[in-house]
Amino acid sequence: MSADQDPATVTGTSDEAVVRATGKSWAEWLALLDDAGGREMNHKQLVAQLQAHHDVSSWWQQQLAVGYEQSRGLRARHEMVDGYQISRSRTLAAPIAAVYEAWADDAARARWLPDAAFTVRKATPPRSLRLTWADGTLVEVALADKGDRTTVTVQHNKLPDAAAAEGMKAQWAAALTRLAAHLAGDA
Repeated sequence: MSADQDPATVTGTSDEAVVRATGKSWAEWLALLDDAGGREMNHKQLVAQLQAHHDVSSWWQQQLAVGYEQSRGLRARHEMVDGYQISRSRTLAAPIAAVYEAWADDAARARWLPDAAFTVRKATPPRSLRLTWADGTLVEVALADKGDRTTVTVQHNKLPDAAAAEGMKAQWAAALTRLAAHLAGDA
């Protein structure tokens, strides 16, 4: 991965959003972390530097550290400490109970997510499921009630590399499209 990429591009967080939330631009944050020796720091050290010396929320500490790492070539897109992680979301025209049932019921799920092999680690009806995929990766499914609509967020964790992360991102996008069709009665 090449160094010194635009942090707004690699994170998807615009310079305007960073300035609005933190009072400084991406360029200013990169310079501050460079001056503090950021290229030799790990993620925890970057966050600790931001926490000790700058008045930004814990969420923004994480975002700025990841943006720094990605822009300086220290971290790949989707890379986390314990592997790669992706997420996909979609708002579906169905109530939360119906969406949860489409995940929880084996026969219903087989219609839109065929051949999925996993173990349910934890289920909290109708809000979430935590799954261990057959390959040992972890999947978290969160459902947000929007009345007659439901937002589904799938986060797939501990993927082995960037290629697997990009592949799973595409697979989950397709799966959520099939889920939407299933719930609409088209599948």
